[in-house]
This record gives sequence, C-alpha cells and structure tokens, in this order.
Amino acid sequence: MKTNYKIVLGSKSPRRKELLKDLGFDFTIKTKETDESFPSDLSTNKVAEYIAQKKGNALIDELKENELLICSDTVVVIHNEILGKPQNFNEAFSMLSKLSGNKHQVITGVVFMNPKKQHSFSVTTEVSFKELSKDEIDFYINEYKPFDKAGAYGIQEWIGFIGVTELKGSYFNVVGLPTAEVYREILKF
Repeated sequence: MKTNYKIVLGSKSPRRKELLKDLGFDFTIKTKETDESFPSDLSTNKVAEYIAQKKGNALIDELKENELLICSDTVVVIHNEILGKPQNFNEAFSMLSKLSGNKHQVITGVVFMNPKKQHSFSVTTEVSFKELSKDEIDFYINEYKPFDKAGAYGIQEWIGFIGVTELKGSYFNVVGLPTAEVYREILKF
C-alpha cells in the first residue's frame, strides 16, 4: 500500500509488527524505553491512549517531516481494574483467575504523529472467558510464559482457543492493534 509518509512503528511487539505488515505497508521500527506509568486518577478507558502518547513523545524528536510514527499500548480492564503485564507466575495466575468466568475489556490506544500533527484514538473489545481450571491456568503459564502480555494472555495462543467464549469487537485489537482503524487512519493522515 502507498502512503504519503514513511511509516515508523514505535513498538518491539512481534504481534504489532506482523499485523502492520499484513496490512500491506512497508515500515521501519524505532523504539525507546518509556516509563509506562499513568496518573492514578486517569479514567481506565484513557490509560492505553495516554501510554501510547508517552511512547510517541519519546520518539518525536527523531522523526523527519516525511515520517509517520505509529505507537500503541494495550490494557486489559476488569471491574475497573487495569491488569498490566505480570512480573511472575503468581501475578499471571492471579490475573487469569480474575478473568476466568468473567467479561473484560481490552483497550488499545493508538497515536499517529509526525513533527507537524498528531491524532490518537482508542478501540475497545469485550472478551468473555469460560471458567478456567487451575490446571488450565498452570499449563498455559508454564507453556506460553505470557509475561509480556497485558492481562497475562494472548488471545491467539492456546488460552484463547480453549477459553474465549465470546468476543464483541475487533479480534485484532485484542492481539494488539486495531487493524481496520489503523488502516483507515494511515490513509487519512
């Protein structure tokens, strides 16, 4: 696909890289370690967009005028609590136990920026999980090590195959990038 800009993906995520590639765009990758903290009084539906903006702001000074930077962040929200990336087995087990038998929201915030303008948005998908057994949770964590994933799971992995009972919204948003919206916004930017 042709665009007016050279696209720069501000992410190390192999899933986001694959999704953007599958949209048909050529791009380079540029990242910088960014503090992913957020104000405690920030609405849960704004956190992902806020962090995506921080990631973009860390790279904006390195951009040329003909480049378009795309940064994003995904959070999992259950009962108004944000589940980040687990640091260890126990945190992953706790998160998956909370998701078990419940509905939750996966919110991906995306920011498009270049030196002259920027645009950001969020996309929400509702996901329902069946009741997961202790053995299923143990197996998933031990085999898939979901420590780099918000909410301690990847929908495209085993846990998604056996655990997800309903999805309202974009599947690809849960993987890490709302592809339909990203495609539309790249062409519009």
